[in-house]
Amino acid sequence: MYNLARSLLFRLDPETSHGMALRGLEALHRVGGIKRVYGEPVSDPIELMGLRFNNRVGLAAGLDKNADHLDALGALGFGFVEVGTVTPKAQPGNPKPRLFRLTGHDAIINRFGFNNKGVEHLVQQVKQRHYGGIVGINIGKNLATSVEHALDDYLLCLEAVHGVADYIAVNISSPNTPGLRTLQFGEQLDALLGPIRARSHELDAETGRKVPLLVKIAPDMSEEEVALVAGSIAGNALDGVIATNTTVSREAVSGDPQAEEAGGLSGKPVFEASNTVIRLLRAQLPTLPIIGVGGIDSGDAASAKIAAGADLVQLYSGLIYQGPGLVRECAEALKRAR
Repeated sequence: MYNLARSLLFRLDPETSHGMALRGLEALHRVGGIKRVYGEPVSDPIELMGLRFNNRVGLAAGLDKNADHLDALGALGFGFVEVGTVTPKAQPGNPKPRLFRLTGHDAIINRFGFNNKGVEHLVQQVKQRHYGGIVGINIGKNLATSVEHALDDYLLCLEAVHGVADYIAVNISSPNTPGLRTLQFGEQLDALLGPIRARSHELDAETGRKVPLLVKIAPDMSEEEVALVAGSIAGNALDGVIATNTTVSREAVSGDPQAEEAGGLSGKPVFEASNTVIRLLRAQLPTLPIIGVGGIDSGDAASAKIAAGADLVQLYSGLIYQGPGLVRECAEALKRAR
């Protein structure tokens, strides 16, 4: 069924088909069709960061930036759904075209640039959700905000989403916001994470509700750079890390007609780079929860992420290429491997 839908959708402009697919999923959900087609979610509970995940397969940030389709996506059987990246103010993102399929590599390049409707809209959408799984919210900075003042935007988002998020992910690794990745290292990372961690503790105390704080990092790091990031994560007592975001490397897709498009590359070509970062993080941070994302397109690939050291996994590009059945395939594979 999905193969037919994909063949039709892939004839359209990628961003147009993305919107159509989400609207179609929403319509199917409204008539109860998703559970009839894909069944009940796989039950494989795990306790992590003080949260109970129904299974270990989640949706990565970026597919539903505004939480407009949270219930429909959750109905596909995800144990958790991460929405965003959201910024304090609405912004249109980068000019189109900004999404490209590399079908010969089961990959995608995007340079969306944090297009979203703003944090107030997202908060209202999350408040209205019926999805009972874990909801993470991924936060970033507006394009118009300088890197020097990035902390202001992250704090604004943190304060806005704290009351509705099950966990919060700080996105410092998108390649599509100029200068953002410079925040990943050394003093700049500590200068960002320290105040965010401190404010999150204050909000936890004020509300009597602990909301785990995570950071999302890039795959384009040397072993020494991963060690530096791990030191900052430990030093600022974060609750977890998401590894990884998209890559700026084109080595794995060299020769593809779309390979030189600017933006972040996701999908199968990121699989090994992501696993390498996960292994390095696990060696540096033996007990820290790690969410592994990048190139998962099968149950075996999900299992490999766990073997590399991840506790949970997230899907994105694999879902586009393989379809919603991938959620169950991965969840069942991880349940069997317990």
